[in-house]
Amino acid sequence: MQELLLLLLPVAAASGWLAARRSARKENPPQGCETSPVYFRGLNHLLNEEPDKAIDAFVEMLEVDSDTVETHLALGNLFRRRGEVERAIRIHQNLIARPALTREQRAQALLELGQDYMRAGLYDRAENLFRELKETKLHVKPALNNLLVIYEKERDWKACLDVADELESITGNKMMLQKSHYFCELAIGARMQGRAADAAAYLKKALSTYRGCVRANHLQAQFAASQGDHRGAIRILRQTAEQDADYLPEILPEIVSNLRHLGDVQELRTILTEIVAKQPGTGAELAMVDLLIEQQGEAAAAEYLADQLAREPSLALLLRSIELNARMPEGQSTRFLEGLRPHIRRLLDQRPIYQCSHCGFTAKTLHWQCPSCRRWSAVKRRPGCEAEI
Repeated sequence: MQELLLLLLPVAAASGWLAARRSARKENPPQGCETSPVYFRGLNHLLNEEPDKAIDAFVEMLEVDSDTVETHLALGNLFRRRGEVERAIRIHQNLIARPALTREQRAQALLELGQDYMRAGLYDRAENLFRELKETKLHVKPALNNLLVIYEKERDWKACLDVADELESITGNKMMLQKSHYFCELAIGARMQGRAADAAAYLKKALSTYRGCVRANHLQAQFAASQGDHRGAIRILRQTAEQDADYLPEILPEIVSNLRHLGDVQELRTILTEIVAKQPGTGAELAMVDLLIEQQGEAAAAEYLADQLAREPSLALLLRSIELNARMPEGQSTRFLEGLRPHIRRLLDQRPIYQCSHCGFTAKTLHWQCPSCRRWSAVKRRPGCEAEI
């Protein structure tokens, strides 16, 4: 409340000054400079801590002209920031309806009204306004940026590509990463519709747009595996891991799955050993435990886990060790370990697994586009958060 009152004081002062100025402009002014009664009514509401009524009074008093446009725009922005979108919309609509506005002032009001509509979730209306702005050649960059947000929310990836091309042409900044993700989204849609050829073509465009697109390579591997080409999928997945090691925990389960489909246990063990040595904490240790249980039994797996815990301790490895030791002959140590299990599991379940490297946003699932800062490929698995295979 106090913050709003402080913000309204300059508005009240400006209103009084403008009212006095208009009075002074009259050809035969009275001896006492008259101020509008609406101004005093607004001040009264302000002093009585009735900010909503005060704002209505000041807005009523401020006629739209070259002196007050900026004040109206500031009030509209204030309403939008406070979440009072309907009021912001009314103010900006009132501005646009005034014929006395200059071309630049009307464009600014259109931009603000479009942002109001976006805040209200009225994306179709916002889109129309931003398109109109683009045609007027004023505020083109913010209009295109807002259009990009709308099309991303509506998942209109072809429109996103068109807007990205326009932004590149007017700013000179390349948007290769974003565009590669748009092609990936189109590939996923084509695949879901059974258009395998179109999906493959979109992935090629994604990689030609941005050769470092991990997602496109990952999708190519998934498509290959779905068609029975497990060797090809493994090759692409390993290349992807070399391309960006941070995504190894995401693709390791698929490497394991494809090798198991081929029945190549020896290669699986070789690959897991190599990963454990070079990149501990990616989930390869847990996959190796499962393999050791199959080949040599639980005792060998428990011994391996003990060595890994001494080398690079983690909650996931500790929990797997507890699960193995709990199946050993009963005793006090077993009961103690069993008692620890639910607490450790709870710790694992509560921790966020993914984090945005740009803004710090954390999540339990992978987002290719950060919901907070909207950066693409910025959300990655946090160190020590192994994949469960």
